[in-house]
Order: sequence, then C-alpha cells, then structure tokens
Amino acid sequence: MKSLAFKPVVTIVGRANVGKSTLFNRLTRSRQALVADFPGLTRDRHYGEGRVGSRPYLIVDTGGFEPVVKDGIVREMARQTEQAIAESDVIIFLVDAREGLNRLDFDIANQLRRSGQPVILAINKAEGMRYGTAGLEFHELGLGEAHIISASHGDGVVDLIEAALACIPEPEVEPEPEFDPEAPEEAGRTHRIKLAIVGRPNVGKSTFINALMGEERVIAFDMPGTTRDAIEIEFDYKGTPYTLIDTAGLRKRGKVFETIEKFSVIKTLQAIEASNVVLLMLDASTEISDQDASIAGFILESGRALVVAINKWDDLDSYKREWAKREYARKLRFLDFAKVSTISALKGQGISHVMRAVKGAHAAAYRRMPTPRLTRIIHDAVEQQQPPRKGIFRPKLRYAHQGGQNPPIVVVHGSGLEAVSDSYKRYLEGRIREAFDLEGTPLRVELKSSRNPYVEDK
Repeated sequence: MKSLAFKPVVTIVGRANVGKSTLFNRLTRSRQALVADFPGLTRDRHYGEGRVGSRPYLIVDTGGFEPVVKDGIVREMARQTEQAIAESDVIIFLVDAREGLNRLDFDIANQLRRSGQPVILAINKAEGMRYGTAGLEFHELGLGEAHIISASHGDGVVDLIEAALACIPEPEVEPEPEFDPEAPEEAGRTHRIKLAIVGRPNVGKSTFINALMGEERVIAFDMPGTTRDAIEIEFDYKGTPYTLIDTAGLRKRGKVFETIEKFSVIKTLQAIEASNVVLLMLDASTEISDQDASIAGFILESGRALVVAINKWDDLDSYKREWAKREYARKLRFLDFAKVSTISALKGQGISHVMRAVKGAHAAAYRRMPTPRLTRIIHDAVEQQQPPRKGIFRPKLRYAHQGGQNPPIVVVHGSGLEAVSDSYKRYLEGRIREAFDLEGTPLRVELKSSRNPYVEDK
C-alpha cells in the first residue's frame, strides 16, 4: 500500500534571538490561522503551513534552544525543541551573522548531528554585509555550505526553503478514485474512506479502534526520531472499505515527559489533512479544553467532514450527562453541522451509530448539487427572505453552481453581493444544507458579483 500524502515537516532551530520567528512569519506569509498554543506545550512553539511552488509543507517555530541546560524553564523549552526535531523531516539551523559564531551554536550543531535528520545551515541578518565573507566562520560547525539570508527582508528565503524541501523525496501517492455517492453500490465500494481519529491522550482512541476491529491491536508507536508514526489500518466495516489513521503521539519508553505526553500537534494536523472524515473523540468525564477547541477549529478550517464521539458516557449519571451536553453546546457550538454520538468504547456501545454517521458525513462531503436545483433553492430563499438593502440598492442573487467537493462549495453569482451580510450568508447555507442533507460536512458559500461593463475602471 502506498503511503498517504503527508506534508513534509520543516523545523526551525537555533539559539534565542537569531530570527526564528521572523523566518517563520516569512515562510507562512504571516498567516497566523494555524498557530497552535496548546496547554502542555511551551508558548514559543508554533505550527504553521507554507507553500513553495506546488509543494506545501508544515513549518515549526521553536523557542531558544540550549541543549546543555539540565533544569528550569530553559530545559523544558529544550525538551520541546527536541520533540520538534524528532518529528521533523528536515531542520533549518538558524545562526546570527551579526553576532557571529557562539559556543552555543556548537552545542546545537552537535545535538542536530546526533538526531540523524537532514540539517540546512542558514545564516540570518546578513543584509548589508558582503555575502562572500558573512558565513566564513560558520564553516567550523561542519554542517556544509551555508545559506546566507535576511529573514526580515526576504533575501535568500525562497532558495533556503527549496533546498530544505529538496532533502525530502516527494511521496508516491496512489491516486484516489473519484467518489460518486449517487453511483451504483459496486462502483461506490471502490472508494476507500480515510478516517482520522483524533483527540487528546486517554480519551479512548485506542479502545475505540480495538472495539471497531474486534481484536486487541497495539496502536501506540514507539519509534523515536520518526515523523511518519501515524498508523494506517485498512479494514472493511459492513461492506465499506476504510483506512483508519490513528494519531498516537510520539512516546519514548522511559522518557515520557509531561509536556511531550500532552499532545503531538504535527501528527494530528497531518492526519486531518490526509483524511476524508475526522472522528473527534471527547471524554465525557472531563471539561472540554482549549486543546479540544483548537483541534476542532483546525478541522473546520481544513474543510474535512466531521463526526464527534463523546466517550465514557456509561460512567455518567443523568445530572452529569446534562452537564456534558451543555458543555459541548457552549464550547463547540461552531460544530453544529456535525453528528454527535455518545458512546462507550470500552463496552462497544454506540460504535455502529458512529460508523453510520461517518459514512453519512463522507457521502455529504462528496454530494453532487446540480446547478438548476441549486439556483431554485437560492431563488426560493430570496423569495422568502430578501437580503437587506445597502443604501438604495439591494443585492441580487441570480444563479448558483457547485464549485467543489470535500468540503462542498457553492458559488452564488449576482450583482452587489459584496453587501450581503454574514448572517444572510448563514441563512443561505442553512437552506442549502436542508435541501441536500449535508449533515456532517462544512459548507462554504462563495458570493461573486458580476462586473458592470458600462462602468469604467478607475
């Protein structure tokens, strides 16, 4: 079986104040949507995504690295950096051209050599310096030819990231057959549903998988230094083929630190992006944390179909069950499109309900919406409730068509649509959801105004 297409992971490492965050912002083009600040991880560790040419990648910004320190907050930061190094495909080691070579740079270089990961040396803050002499002293680090850059000005950054990605072979990915939920049963079975199971440690992911598979299965990976430790399991459930993508975190036997044990962000992001449907598991006996909300937000942003399973439901009395429902409705109300199932993975209760919801969410994500029917739905919606005027003009919605699947995208054309409010847009989404039974998938409605040919461009 060919591997799923995970984005390569590039980690920026270096001592404090060498410009790591500036380079991170440059590579992510200052997009902060994917920055993660989960409890249990140091605040200096951030995750984002970038793209060079047609190749996307995940980028990790780490705190100042001092590998020789043995205690205190600096040691906790070093442990976080070591975790980032372990789950990387390639490391950018950033040094400071203006401060020159530092004793700490040698310590970091030695640590990176021991990691066995490819390392690209980048000399930052070289603007205004003679490029021929800026990096001479850094040859002592023994890391090969250095890239001379200025993260703040962008000089040399594209060449740097291209060199980093060149160290990682592009994966051979098996093309996914086009899925048509309206096709005959036999044709529909050729599509293998990729189901990512995500959630905090100890919510019952492994127990759920064992109950689903009908056998005890070791899920946790114990391979320090690898980045592909999300486990893929192929199986059939009631005639439908699935690929499970488990997100067991990186756990070093005998070296499980509390901060590292909390959650492996990279693996979760990769599993979500490689999936068709995401199963978000929550623990009914605990409060919904910021970490749960952050994972849910990324699932929504990625556009993946979603099913929520609240586990350990059998342990709660009626009062606590009501409390758990209110907690979910309050903190995760932005997931109102998702089917919620209460289960006991340990006792095997509710498993079939979850899998029916997964199959339904997958079909909804790939639903075909014919243009004539979409246009009628939009016209009926406008007839029942017109969009509010802006000044003396009222937006006019003329026709709609489907612009994509997984998630479904509906493009509405008309005039003056830039004046349509978010609340009216949500009204249209609700009408489309109801008409096409889109439970379990995000829906994106895009508004496009036609250009008036009689208005001269200014």
